[in-house]
Amino acid sequence: MTAPRLAVITIVRGRHDHLAGQIGGLRVQGRAPDTYVVVAIDDPGAHDLVGKLAPPEWDVRTPLSPLRDGRLPLSQARNLGAATARAAGAEHLVFLDVDCIPNPTLVERYGEVLGQATDHAGPRVVCGDVAYQQPPPPPGGGAGTDSPPRHHPARPPLPPGEMRVVDDVSLFWSLSFAVTAHDFSLVGGFDEDYLGYGAEDTDFGQRLASGGGRLYFVGGAGAVHQYHPSPSPPVQHVADIVTNANVFAGKWGWWPMLSWLEQFRDLGLAQRDRDGRWHTDGGAAQRA
Repeated sequence: MTAPRLAVITIVRGRHDHLAGQIGGLRVQGRAPDTYVVVAIDDPGAHDLVGKLAPPEWDVRTPLSPLRDGRLPLSQARNLGAATARAAGAEHLVFLDVDCIPNPTLVERYGEVLGQATDHAGPRVVCGDVAYQQPPPPPGGGAGTDSPPRHHPARPPLPPGEMRVVDDVSLFWSLSFAVTAHDFSLVGGFDEDYLGYGAEDTDFGQRLASGGGRLYFVGGAGAVHQYHPSPSPPVQHVADIVTNANVFAGKWGWWPMLSWLEQFRDLGLAQRDRDGRWHTDGGAAQRA
């Protein structure tokens, strides 16, 4: 029996070195993806890079996604990736962040899990573990952090054959996950009202749960997240996070990313108005 066609989907804007690392990881998979979809957000150079690095026998699709109001349409780009994969005949969808290098068993393991029968009637989404590379040592030697990648404490790695139901759907993340094309449609994909960084993943988990779906962690589908510097809290994304948090709270009735919002407030970067909404303009918050 022929296995269902499987597509690996990533979205990219810049980070071409990381994209090259991901392609290198996909080249050594025990099972190669049937289709590789790279959605380039205002980044036509990604098309040329994939053309140079991907094996000629791969079915590669590189749709372009424009910016929206100068912001990254992450949800829209992922939905475009899914639609492109489905148009290529893919029944299984594997989403990888461009920073992620898949372990050699990732594609095969995700395909195996998605092909298993289940007695659960609702949609199913599975997430593999991701280990984060640590900052490299400084040039020329000296004290550094040349240590093994670390796992997120709330998302521990599982043994290769294990799969576990996750009750807290807020632990869903789009760094690495897999879903059948049918179940992705049942969830409704990603909400395109979110623009830029923040909350679209948490929203997807809520959509999954509200549709009677289940989230699973799965062993044997690991990946390594390539290092890039990022401040904590992510002040470079403060405007997107505040805007998207308001969208999410209006929809679901609670605040995502609350720790970041409170840190932004303490830094003088965001304030709440009398109606409880967050703003990056402190003056507007005081006048409300």
